[in-house]
Amino acid sequence: MIEIQHVSKQYVANTKAVDDLDFTVHNGEIFGFIGENGAGKSTTIHMISGILEPDAGDILLDGHSIITDPVEAKRTFGYVSDNPDFFMGMKAIQYLNLVADIYNVDATTRKTNILSMAQTFELDQLLNNPISSYSHGMRQKLMIIAALLHEPNNWIMDEPLVGLDPKSQHDTKQMMKDHAAKGHSVFFSTHALEVAEKLCDRIGVIHHGKLLFIGTLEQLRAQYDATMSLEDLFLEMTEHA
Repeated sequence: MIEIQHVSKQYVANTKAVDDLDFTVHNGEIFGFIGENGAGKSTTIHMISGILEPDAGDILLDGHSIITDPVEAKRTFGYVSDNPDFFMGMKAIQYLNLVADIYNVDATTRKTNILSMAQTFELDQLLNNPISSYSHGMRQKLMIIAALLHEPNNWIMDEPLVGLDPKSQHDTKQMMKDHAAKGHSVFFSTHALEVAEKLCDRIGVIHHGKLLFIGTLEQLRAQYDATMSLEDLFLEMTEHA
């Protein structure tokens, strides 16, 4: 579970990138976080994952504060960045073993999880290749595998489907569904509103750092028009915010 408690972040004077966000992502749900470029999505995710510290408020991951108890908080989640270009000088298997070592994943579990997910993403024959030889989409798949290696309760992703081929997008969405079905939480940002419409249990709409809406698609349609798509609803909401 991810609890975002009255969180704000400001980069320049008199302009808040994130303004008093307060909501919870529950276990067993896929939560989609949508907004325009610069709306505050990545800033929010960077605060949840501990990359940035909030100016105000707190964020709890399974009860652990990312501010006051960061090590325990970070044990609870796997994070997929919107930029997969990390550790380019390492072989893929070296990177995955490094992540497994950080999270104290035992030898049997890491071997099973690496092989299973690498086969799903058709990387099993390429794990001894350097990450620098991978395409953008292959690196993205590698980051997804790494994020799930330690079987975290919370899965946090920033635009996870960008650069993936159609099969890998399908496989990733199925992994998200499976993760939530096990009673875990999935928090992801996306510009692909048709994906969010089909995949998410609830959505949050952020606009200029403020949360305009949080709830189900049915609840959002009840406020506007039951026949409107999420894309149309999003445009209607943000244009009149």
